Amino acid sequence: MSVMASRPVARWAVPAGVLVAVLGAAVLSNSLRASASVSLPDRSPAELLVDLQKANLTGVSGTVTERADLGLPTLPGGTGGDGSADLNSLITGTHTLRVWYSGPDKVRVALVGALQESDVIRNGSDVWIWNSKSSSANHFTLKDSATGDKATPKTPMVDPSGLPFKGLATNPEQAAALVLAALSPTTVVDTEPSELVAGRPAYLLSVAPRDTNSLVAKIVVAIDGTEHVPLRVEVFAKNHLDSAAFSVGFSQVNFTRPDDQRFSFTPPPGTKVTEGTGAPDAGTATPAKPSGTPPKTATIGTGWTTVFAARMPADALLGGASPNGSTKPGATGSDGAALGALLNGLPKVQGSWGSGRLLQSHLFSVLITDDGRILAGPVSGDRLQAAAADPAAALK
Repeated sequence: MSVMASRPVARWAVPAGVLVAVLGAAVLSNSLRASASVSLPDRSPAELLVDLQKANLTGVSGTVTERADLGLPTLPGGTGGDGSADLNSLITGTHTLRVWYSGPDKVRVALVGALQESDVIRNGSDVWIWNSKSSSANHFTLKDSATGDKATPKTPMVDPSGLPFKGLATNPEQAAALVLAALSPTTVVDTEPSELVAGRPAYLLSVAPRDTNSLVAKIVVAIDGTEHVPLRVEVFAKNHLDSAAFSVGFSQVNFTRPDDQRFSFTPPPGTKVTEGTGAPDAGTATPAKPSGTPPKTATIGTGWTTVFAARMPADALLGGASPNGSTKPGATGSDGAALGALLNGLPKVQGSWGSGRLLQSHLFSVLITDDGRILAGPVSGDRLQAAAADPAAALK
């Protein structure tokens, strides 16, 4: 199985994209950097890309450390922070996860807190999301395309050598060359000195934007020197190169295939189980139904400074919290009040584009306008407001 292939499990990724990062990339790592130098044969960026393409991962288990230092404002209700086992807490602080992988249909991730644990388990068509603190579990049965489910058709197997496309990659070497050629106009791809990651010698592949207006300084991927799979991903912010703004990866790793028993889950006595079908959506028992009118969207800019803009229905904007920071009538539970409190804490901004609230972090900015638009991108707040004035961002 190529680690570059798509992962069906990404359809049920946990909040903050961490499950995608851990499983979609196959294996990641976040161990402390070793002070001693590591001796590995020299590999060019193209050769490392070929290594990734050829890598074959059949199983892995280990301890993952995730750290997020995005410079976000204090979240309402104490959400997040070190040692929490709340899946939504992964956007801030340092967290420990245990992972087991034995193919795309046998995956388990456990977020371990001081006194609680949250698990996401897939075993064939069964998916469980369990929280020990609330003694609750969501159980989903994924639909198999083999049963005739039209929502998840099988991808036809095509021999690319028979397609009349010039420049089509038919082997890993050609694929690596095409990737580097595509990245070249906007991205600098390079290597950094090898180091120990999770006690294993690893190559470092670095990608960085050519556009200095991006808040992202570089992304560094540690690649195992023997297994050729990613061991760690670090994202560094502009003007904050001393420490990664976001990192996720193994502090301990074992490439032996886990026993199938690891993926068997029976809810503990007293657990409240909610049944659902289809691909699970975080925090819901059943997939959300699409609204009648899809949101209007647009992109402004290119490459590493692309801004995404969307106009959302008023009732859908941030779960019922109004752009001006108040809680809309009908916003239920504490979520609406918490979101309203968060918005009220953001600075007010205005310009030729209108007015709204601005969230700024080390890696990205988000603008929530009073007329119901959301703009986000890896750029400063000033550049985001400039994008909001672009005619394409009017979304009329």
